[in-house]
Amino acid sequence: MNIIQLIQNQVADCLSKQFDHTVAASDILVNVTAKNFEGDYTVVLFPFVKALRQSPQALGDTIGKALIDNDETFVSYNIIKGFLNLEISAIAWRKELAKLFQQKESIGRIENAGVKTLVEFSSPNTNKPLHLGHIRNILLGWSCSQILKEVGHEVINTQIVNDRGIAVCKSMMAWKKTGNGLTPKEAGKKGDHFVGDYYVAYDQLLNKEYQTWQTSTDAQEVYQVHKKEEQSKEDFFKTYKNRYFNSYSTLGEETKEMLLKWEEGDQETKELWKTMNGWVYEGFEETYKSLKVSFDQLYYESDTYLLGKDIIEQQLTKGKFYKEEDGSIWVDLTEQGLDKKILLRSDGTSVYMTQDIGTAKQRYDDHGMNSMVYVVGNEQDYHFKALFETLKLIEEPYSDALFHLSYGMVDLPTGKMKSREGTVVDADDLVAEVIAEARTSAQENGNLEDIEETEREDIYAKIGLGALKYFIIKVHPKKRMTFDPKQSVDMQGQTGPYIQNAYVRIKSILRKNEDALKANMDSYESIEDAEKTLLIDLLQFPSVLQEAAKQYDPSAIANYSFSLAKDFHRFYHEVRILNASDEAKAFRLQLIETVATILERSMRLLGIEMPSRM
Repeated sequence: MNIIQLIQNQVADCLSKQFDHTVAASDILVNVTAKNFEGDYTVVLFPFVKALRQSPQALGDTIGKALIDNDETFVSYNIIKGFLNLEISAIAWRKELAKLFQQKESIGRIENAGVKTLVEFSSPNTNKPLHLGHIRNILLGWSCSQILKEVGHEVINTQIVNDRGIAVCKSMMAWKKTGNGLTPKEAGKKGDHFVGDYYVAYDQLLNKEYQTWQTSTDAQEVYQVHKKEEQSKEDFFKTYKNRYFNSYSTLGEETKEMLLKWEEGDQETKELWKTMNGWVYEGFEETYKSLKVSFDQLYYESDTYLLGKDIIEQQLTKGKFYKEEDGSIWVDLTEQGLDKKILLRSDGTSVYMTQDIGTAKQRYDDHGMNSMVYVVGNEQDYHFKALFETLKLIEEPYSDALFHLSYGMVDLPTGKMKSREGTVVDADDLVAEVIAEARTSAQENGNLEDIEETEREDIYAKIGLGALKYFIIKVHPKKRMTFDPKQSVDMQGQTGPYIQNAYVRIKSILRKNEDALKANMDSYESIEDAEKTLLIDLLQFPSVLQEAAKQYDPSAIANYSFSLAKDFHRFYHEVRILNASDEAKAFRLQLIETVATILERSMRLLGIEMPSRM
């Protein structure tokens, strides 16, 4: 039981004994006292004033006196309007620190919550390398899975690799036309970058063909028929490219024919597909390894794109879905506040909803999970609302525990990214850039010159990756954000390196004072405000962890970590540690070691490692 729970229990007991009023302890609101008032914790009295027909002052006096009389935890109180501010005794703070110090590796952790959760994240396309947008997805998914594990979930990390379709065929077609048999090894490139270059090359081939077509008779006729009033040829052809691809492009026809051959199992097409996807998978694995993330099981769209059809047909016979005159099958979600969604086309081919229904069922058959978390960008918000409601409608056993971890896009200071134009920042390049920024910053400070190069490079990598991961995760997932590599390594801002620096500083102090940790601190009475602030921060960790898990929000952990590091830095500048009395020194060393442990645990939940030095 921590201090907040003790206060809740004591207040509930007082209300029962003094006023014969029963209230659940958990319903009593206790906050940290605002900095401009005296006290450590504040009880909100307003909910009980009217029911008990007491003024806030009289009610606060009754509760405050009862708490001081009954428990040595409390030494004084004051009442400001409807708020009872309580001051906690030195004895209680010492007890709290002793418990925190003993439990620092496990505080807030739940061993077994009896929940199995599948977290889907990354899910890239095999026509291009992972990029900055994928990084946000990956980091959110990984940290979400680590947080859920910390609160007792059995977690399965998975992704569905989008390894088929017209976009993949575009890369294949460009390589077939211009690659001359070249391989990534011969080109000296990672496989995913190599294949991504051909996706860009395809668009260049299409642009060249499109430019030539614009001078043809067909193009002039199309312009005359489809142009808007007074629209110039230049403006018209800027917007007509997609329709050209579908209706007139020779390259487009060849590419669509390649997709049909793939679907028909053409051996030559399948072999090229396997080869190029294999190059991409090798590249992906390198990137995942550099980001230090992993998956328990992979699903591939080439295996799942036909799933779901049987389910749709079965549910049609049960009356859950309906068929239109053209033979297409739909679900009516208007009662759920959505619209009607197609599930199977009139020719029997599937849509994404079909595949997602089938894949969810396959995953349940494979793992028997209680819940699923889909980490997917916010452009798919409506799709997942419809998917979840459809799964509820057909009464899938996991359908009440589905969550779409929706996130905003990531921009760079230079603006948006475009894959086909080759203006996307590849994940590998970004990782290399932040590590380079960390290296430059460390070399300017000159703090690591006395250690071996291998160790230095390991530290640079931890600082650089910490900067990248923290800068992205600290922003609430739903918000669009701009990533600035230089700003991410700023040692004075709300950054990963700032938090890592707090940890490194604490560990340096502790290495020089290991024996002092064991000294008796029972006579330490003069608890400083900066010490109380750190203790209050530490006591909040379990509730922050629970809320982050409940909301699937890693940014809560990120912002908590920064607040704790910031309060430590203030403590470090305001409070003597090494020159303090023995009992004060022992108290403060145990306090900061607990802070270091919670910082390390918090950052680990975000996928961030702490360096030994900075």
